[in-house]
Amino acid sequence: MGAAFVFVLFSLFLKKFIQHRLAILYRSVQTKQEDTQLPYLEESLDIMIENAEENVQQWRKFQIKEISKLKEQEAFRREFLGNLAHELKTPIFSIQGYILTLLEGGLEDDKINRKFLERASISTDRIVGILDDLDNITKMEDEKFQLKMESFDIVALAKETFESLELMAEEKNISFKLEESGEPSFVVADREKIGQVLTNLVRNSIAYGNTGGSTTITIFTIDELTTIEVTDNGIGINETEHTRLFERFYRVEKSRTRNEGGSGLGLAIVKHIIESHNQKISVKSTPGIGSQFHFSLDKS
Repeated sequence: MGAAFVFVLFSLFLKKFIQHRLAILYRSVQTKQEDTQLPYLEESLDIMIENAEENVQQWRKFQIKEISKLKEQEAFRREFLGNLAHELKTPIFSIQGYILTLLEGGLEDDKINRKFLERASISTDRIVGILDDLDNITKMEDEKFQLKMESFDIVALAKETFESLELMAEEKNISFKLEESGEPSFVVADREKIGQVLTNLVRNSIAYGNTGGSTTITIFTIDELTTIEVTDNGIGINETEHTRLFERFYRVEKSRTRNEGGSGLGLAIVKHIIESHNQKISVKSTPGIGSQFHFSLDKS
């Protein structure tokens, strides 16, 4: 009898000990810590083990997903820093070359000193443009900028955009077309920011358009939304690249890389501006046929 009593007592003690240690182990891998107590001490050991196995599997899947996300973020960070360095190196090396030429005697040559200084100034402006765009994106992501919502005619703004980029289009003999109802179309938005969106989209259509091609802005209203489409018949974009178009510094045609100018941040800024208006921007594109970007704004 004494041995049996000791065995039963030892078994109960061992069971409690295992339950307690298992509960602590289970809580140590929990991702949520709202409850500081150990809720499984009153459960049977079998149920406790079954629940622990199931939840540890869920925890494992969650951790694998988090690790994968961290790896993606790290890869994006490396690519972003590499692209930023490349974007800045191009104008910096140009400035360095112009200055060295001037210091080595070009400064006294009236035929080249002014021309090289003007080229260095252009490269400096490009660096300033990249930094300004980065600053704008940072403010947008941190929600530190405010929209100046007002009612304005989006048709008039589209015409202004075409006028401002007319010289750029003439260099590639690209024609502009505006398709609308012929009447003012008023929307409620930040006019300056939407002007920036249209400018970036049209500028892109010119940069990646074919010589002698066209860029069309189409504006139409359905119910309470006015939709704006910017369409070109340029080189087009592979569908596999659509999801990355709005990343910072991502460029579709690597062969052109930085020769087209710009900061490489245009579409990233466009995405942030449209999303700040609680809308979305989408793209349809076919290689060799052209691209279409479209977004909507609230009708006034």
